[in-house]
Amino acid sequence: MKDDEKKSWRGSGWKPRAHNWSGRRRSIWKNLDQARTAVINFMMRRKILVALFAVLSMLSLFTAVPFLPHFNWGSGKYVIILAANEGGGVMQWKGAKEWSVERSSIANKKAYAERHGYHLAIKDVSAKKRYAHEWRESWEKVDIIKQTMRQFPNAEWFWWLDLHTYIMEPQVSLDKQVFNNLYNNTYRDVSYFNPLNIPVHIPYVDYNQPVDLIVSQDCGGFNLGSFFIRRSEWTEKLLDIWWDPVFYEQKHMEWEHKEQDALEYLYTHEPWIRGRVGFIPLRKINAFPPGACADMENDPRLFYNQNDRDFVVNMAGCEWGRDCWGEMEYYKALNKKLHNKKFWFF
Repeated sequence: MKDDEKKSWRGSGWKPRAHNWSGRRRSIWKNLDQARTAVINFMMRRKILVALFAVLSMLSLFTAVPFLPHFNWGSGKYVIILAANEGGGVMQWKGAKEWSVERSSIANKKAYAERHGYHLAIKDVSAKKRYAHEWRESWEKVDIIKQTMRQFPNAEWFWWLDLHTYIMEPQVSLDKQVFNNLYNNTYRDVSYFNPLNIPVHIPYVDYNQPVDLIVSQDCGGFNLGSFFIRRSEWTEKLLDIWWDPVFYEQKHMEWEHKEQDALEYLYTHEPWIRGRVGFIPLRKINAFPPGACADMENDPRLFYNQNDRDFVVNMAGCEWGRDCWGEMEYYKALNKKLHNKKFWFF
């Protein structure tokens, strides 16, 4: 642009238009008012449709009415790890009852996870000769936990459940059952219940650390049919040493319960492990049916109590002289009876 043109433009009296914010606000409010009026008019014309939508939304969000989609407000920080296909693979064929037990257990865990918004990882534990040493097949819980932690990198707590378990109170969340009051639900040493006579106190244990492993005990010691483990640096170290080849190479003939005996050995001798282990009463997450733990058959701390509505029943050892299918069917029927509702509200 030339100099004389610039001068004529400047001298023309033109000024930039000021923003009329008050007028713009009035326009926005006018549009909002029109939209509100249109919504109200639509609702008045479609009263039945709006009422039906509101009722269906309430039923979907706050009840268990069938044939409707239901939404949950759960957290993805919990992962349930379910061991499946036990007994299958190259060692033996599974019969109809074994498949029935597996279907029932999986359906139970799926329904619970969907209800509360948890992740469910169903892991195949059939014998496939995946490892170089034949005895390591039965130590694979540790390996599966490590795999699942990689699969769900944002999850915090991992709940291992054996196949022969059944959640009897599916309406109870893990927060309500365990984690909302974690430090009152757990105890930090074995003085409360000590079936293995493990030394209660060893030097250099710091119990002021947070709990990263929650286990229960039965008449035989630590029970790993139902336990919780939290993602942390401590957990990574524990899993590495727990999965160390030294244990299964040197101890597989001595330790009958495999990884359970390994964990008990580590807890007994390692103060850094004791400091982050919390024990929880067996019936809180792992109640036994009659016939399990025959050595303590009259101990009320161990066995499922229908009147107390115990959370989980673990048919531990049912494959050794008991009827796994019969026990699973019994607790399925009992669960249905306990939660049978004429109406599906709440």
